[in-house]
Amino acid sequence: MDIDDILASVDHGPGASRESAALDHQLLTRFWVSERAVTEVLPWPAPLMERIMDRVRKQIETIEDLAASSDILTTDNPNLNLRLSILQTDLARTQYIVRSLLRARLAKITKYSMHYLVHLASRNKNPSETQSTASQNPNQQPADSVPDISSLTDLSPLSESEASFLHAHQTLLAGHYASSFMGAFPRQLRRLDDNAGGTSMIQGPDLKEVVFVRCLGAEVPVVVGGEDEEDGDETGVMMRMGDVWVVRWEGVKAAWGKGEVELL
Repeated sequence: MDIDDILASVDHGPGASRESAALDHQLLTRFWVSERAVTEVLPWPAPLMERIMDRVRKQIETIEDLAASSDILTTDNPNLNLRLSILQTDLARTQYIVRSLLRARLAKITKYSMHYLVHLASRNKNPSETQSTASQNPNQQPADSVPDISSLTDLSPLSESEASFLHAHQTLLAGHYASSFMGAFPRQLRRLDDNAGGTSMIQGPDLKEVVFVRCLGAEVPVVVGGEDEEDGDETGVMMRMGDVWVVRWEGVKAAWGKGEVELL
């Protein structure tokens, strides 16, 4: 039994194999690298993370069972000790990637909290209508501009836990702003999503940032800015398998979503 067989032995579900475990870890690593490479929050891979976390729970149970077994306590069993060491090392590797992934996402969620709240709320109603109605409130407070997303079913790109954290975080932040300084502002200046004068207070991620990508398909179209970007001119070019380019994220975002390129 080699290392891959030891790791795959943790899975007991249908279709579990050493290949599936290795593929999931490769997908997790790629998503982790992609999440750290761009400024916006990428769509939460719910099925992949459910499999990864289920495997982590099984590994923890297996390690605890092995550590508590009488063989380790009473006899010198090198094979059992080796298996335990391999499982602990793989568990630590997976936990590190998951923790780093979540920290990267939480950092972006807290930085662009109003952007994502408004983005989620705009799927069910027009934010401008909500702002116009709320602005008539004579006791307008910053917390009143925080959209309620509790009734939403589609929370993409966030997970359910991230959406709950996002709303709680922004509500607390709005309350802090109100008690610190915004409570003394005129009523019309207390909204966190104010866009008076054509300038929005909501800061969003920069989709024009440059990223390193590797082409995974035979031919993948990439959109690049034209000479006169203000007129919306765009030019399409083709990447070929194995090519590594430096391009704008907005130009390869669609291709990344289809799995045609990977971020480096």
